[in-house]
Amino acid sequence: MTYDPRQPDARNSSARPSLTPPPFASPLAQPRVSRGAAIAPAPRSPAAVPVTPRRGRSAPIWIIGVIVLILIGLVGYFLTAIGPSASIIGMVLALVPLAAVLLAVRLIDRWEPEPRGLLVLAVAWGAVVAVGITLGFDLLISMVLGVDDSLARDAFAAVVQAPIVEEFAKGLGVYVIFVTARRAFDGPVDGVVYGALIGAGFAFTENIQYFAVSFLEGGVEDVSVTFFVRGILSPFAHVMFTSITGFALGLAARRGVSAGRAVGPWLLGMLGAMSLHALWNGSAVFGDFFLLYLTLQIPLFVGFILGVIGLRREEARLTRSRLGDYAAAGWFTAQEVDMLATGSGRRAALAWARTLRGDRTGTMKEFIADATALAAARQRAISGRDANAREDEHVLLARTAAARAAMFAP
Repeated sequence: MTYDPRQPDARNSSARPSLTPPPFASPLAQPRVSRGAAIAPAPRSPAAVPVTPRRGRSAPIWIIGVIVLILIGLVGYFLTAIGPSASIIGMVLALVPLAAVLLAVRLIDRWEPEPRGLLVLAVAWGAVVAVGITLGFDLLISMVLGVDDSLARDAFAAVVQAPIVEEFAKGLGVYVIFVTARRAFDGPVDGVVYGALIGAGFAFTENIQYFAVSFLEGGVEDVSVTFFVRGILSPFAHVMFTSITGFALGLAARRGVSAGRAVGPWLLGMLGAMSLHALWNGSAVFGDFFLLYLTLQIPLFVGFILGVIGLRREEARLTRSRLGDYAAAGWFTAQEVDMLATGSGRRAALAWARTLRGDRTGTMKEFIADATALAAARQRAISGRDANAREDEHVLLARTAAARAAMFAP
């Protein structure tokens, strides 16, 4: 047998490297040596956390349209009657007491926060609609009776006309929120919050006018005095007045009365607001303002604060009681109920959440907010004043369960 060098030698073929490209997907790919370890199947995607229905917690769109229309008229009035420069100065100064009031109301509303849209609506109603109604009535009186700058007319306007017209205009906003967003109006604390924000909005626009006119008439000296009296000494005056109306409607909401039957408590609350408003203005018109401020107005303000503290404690007691119902059914532990029903317990829970991996403070805040809303929904269901409270209950139970699972996730 002859050897042909053109034919490969079978004995050396295994030792000779092949020039054929390897069967890899790319020159950088690696050969498969073994099947490798088994890969566990991907877990199922967690169920989406349900969202609380907005029905009954937001105002209808027509109210926004009314606010926008009146706002256009108010802007035109301020620019024409006062001027842009003075109006801007007045607005900047008016922001200071408004910020202080909003911070205080935020502290009141921390236990069970109201929907943000309704809070904005309350401020807008006071700053725009209530002021528009008041200015419109003043214009009507001037057209019917003529301009009268006498002391008697000024005293009547301050002590009688202003309390009646202004408290009706502001109280109307509280009633509108009560009727259109009933599921977000659970009790007296909610009424105080909405009434306080409407009063804060009204005071803001009124202060713009007062500060601007003082600046035009007396310059920096006059506007400083006006700012001290209205922005430092009495920024919570309108807040207290309209809070009385809100408190009365809050009691009606807690009893589950209908919109029609709530008219009586609403009128009674406005009567109290008008009386306090008249007393406040009368102390400035007929007496020594600073003396009465120390002996009358400060005690009224202290009483208002104590009343709010009492309402907050009642709200905490109600939260504990209603969440206790769920704890008896196994949805919460007794320790969780204690934590959710006290301010100190909530602060301790948030501090603990910050120590967890990734800082789960946000999840704990959601758990606290949903659990508190769950207690309110349970109260609405028990009182029978909300046919959709069961729907809220199912949603909020799912949300609190999801938040707990997220809190303990590795």
